[in-house]
Amino acid sequence: MTKTADILCIGSVLWDVIGRSENAMRQGSDMPGRITRLPGGVALNIGMALARFGLTPALLSAVGRDAEGDELIAACALRGLITDYVYRSDDLPTDRYMAVEGSNGLIAAIADAHSLEAAGDKILRPLEDGSLPSPYEGAVALDGNLTVELLARMAQSPLLATADLRVAPASPGKALRLTPFLKAGRGTLYVNLEEAGLLCQSSFDDSPTAARALLARGARRAVVTDGGNPATVGQGDEIITLTPPQVHVARVTGAGDTFMAAHVAAELGGAVAQSALKAALDAAALYVSGETKI
Repeated sequence: MTKTADILCIGSVLWDVIGRSENAMRQGSDMPGRITRLPGGVALNIGMALARFGLTPALLSAVGRDAEGDELIAACALRGLITDYVYRSDDLPTDRYMAVEGSNGLIAAIADAHSLEAAGDKILRPLEDGSLPSPYEGAVALDGNLTVELLARMAQSPLLATADLRVAPASPGKALRLTPFLKAGRGTLYVNLEEAGLLCQSSFDDSPTAARALLARGARRAVVTDGGNPATVGQGDEIITLTPPQVHVARVTGAGDTFMAAHVAAELGGAVAQSALKAALDAAALYVSGETKI
């Protein structure tokens, strides 16, 4: 029997291939290090973190019906995620993400989510065919790896009209895909300082300024992070800003997803705004320091 989901995670589910060096790196660097392959993708990273916080997430995504896809689905189930609603394609390969990190942070990354984009609205069939309650009234974590057209439809869709929408862009390169949610005043937007600037066609020196600008442009609620600098949650006239703990950075890929998951889990557990932000910053600090198992 399928378990009941506490939250839907809609977006990329793929393999992360991460090369990490203990040395500082720049373009053209050739350094010793470690190369790992782990389950990843924004939706899956958020889902795995939510599972660590005691929730039961269900995935809505596209995964190939290939050997890599079978292995990935098994890895998701092992980590406590519901995979029954994942669209399995016979002719689309399982997506992948590749990144290189140094002690000075992310050097470069390529996200190959072409299969997810090609699958399009097929990933939403469980919301349309009665497999899941419709309209969906629970929490939904949505990432910007979907196409602009599909995200625009979801921002207006009656299927999600009463859902507690939490939306992240996946990367600065996809930040503008969140514009429909900004225009519709739907959901909570989770962005970093650069992504906030892209959405507002501006640049910001700090997260409170960025959060206020997003609210002014129509966001219902905005959560803005800035690495090791203060992060801000803004809604209406309320602006809450806290500084994250200072830790040694051992990894960065997935940190934003961990932050978002911790924040969502804290709020679903009844935490008030300031406490939820603190919980999220603490969880992200543990993650980047390498103390959290993945």
